[in-house]
Amino acid sequence: MLVQKYGGSSVATPEKIRYVAGKIKGRVEEGKKLVVVVSAMGKSTNALIALGGEVSSSPSPREMDMLLSTGEQVSSALLAMALDDLGVAAMSCNAFQLEMTTTGSFSNARIVDMNLGKLRGLLEFRDVLVVTGFQGINPEGDVTTLGRGGSDTSAVAIAAKCGCPCEIYSDVDGIYTCDPHAVKNARKLEYITFDEMLELSSLGAKVLHSRAVEIAKKYSVRLYCASTFSDERGTNVVNTLPEWLEQPVVTGVTADSNQMRVNIARMPGSMEAMSALFRELADRGVNVDMISTVNENGYSHLTFTVVDAGGKTVLETVKSTLAPWEGWAVAEDRNVSKVSAVGVGMKSAPGVAARFFTALGRKDVRMLGTTTSEIKISALVPREQEGEALQALVDEFGLGDRG
Repeated sequence: MLVQKYGGSSVATPEKIRYVAGKIKGRVEEGKKLVVVVSAMGKSTNALIALGGEVSSSPSPREMDMLLSTGEQVSSALLAMALDDLGVAAMSCNAFQLEMTTTGSFSNARIVDMNLGKLRGLLEFRDVLVVTGFQGINPEGDVTTLGRGGSDTSAVAIAAKCGCPCEIYSDVDGIYTCDPHAVKNARKLEYITFDEMLELSSLGAKVLHSRAVEIAKKYSVRLYCASTFSDERGTNVVNTLPEWLEQPVVTGVTADSNQMRVNIARMPGSMEAMSALFRELADRGVNVDMISTVNENGYSHLTFTVVDAGGKTVLETVKSTLAPWEGWAVAEDRNVSKVSAVGVGMKSAPGVAARFFTALGRKDVRMLGTTTSEIKISALVPREQEGEALQALVDEFGLGDRG
């Protein structure tokens, strides 16, 4: 048995759907039973979001999930039809039919369980089940969606439940050392570890969603990423690299421009105000990154970064929380990007930070903040220098295409 997932660009047109059907038929002829998870066609999810906005100024999360889930139902039904035309015994299923249960929250639900017996029963007399990705059913029976990258999560969750491999197909032919659209000589990787992929996904790499990688790591799902429209070898995501493969110090670099830097000058020097602020930000679900403080003349100057989409909430929280104190001032900077280098080889290789900062220094890239972990180094830089920073790191750590 095998789980495959095809992204929106892979099923964007009837011609592409027929092509995917032919690709699936080839695997059936090899003797495979397949569960195929599909995204909505092309940009149709964005079109549905816009449509909801045209009829309501503030559509309820429940109704938006009901609306958005229709996109995957269209593509799954069309692919099942195309397979039927090729003589492949196929059936489309939605989350309700597979009893794929999720948490109660709309727009960002998490998968809790699915009825494996139901899935196997439906596959008994068929070769392919085409399953709607991105969606589930909450305990009340309402349709929920899983948030960005939800179809990846659906596919990996089904593979984990079934104990089988998972193949992710999209319009890119694997996982690269850096986004090849940003750095032309980025090199495709044959293998990458779950830990490295998890860091890269959380830091802005868009090839795989971090929640899908988390599930794959937890349940040791064999994960493979490749292009729908090419027979080029893709990338294997694994627990550990093969013994014969040399362990690189840095495996990949990435950038995230969805960042906002917040500067608060002349805060009270005591910890009371700072503790109150971070407690309130946490209560409002704001994830704070890259914190730095400077103490001067009894005051604190605080800088931290957040995801740009939450910027309005952050500024409102700062103003309301610090209202009892006087003399402080807050400023925001949205013209920033976070560039990061990731690699499990950092654990045992000295001098990586020095090389990272030296590489950026050679290109006169301004560093506005830094943060590190055991396998990651990140720097906040002006957004206009993002491309230079990525290229400098690719060159420094030998991540370019040697061909």
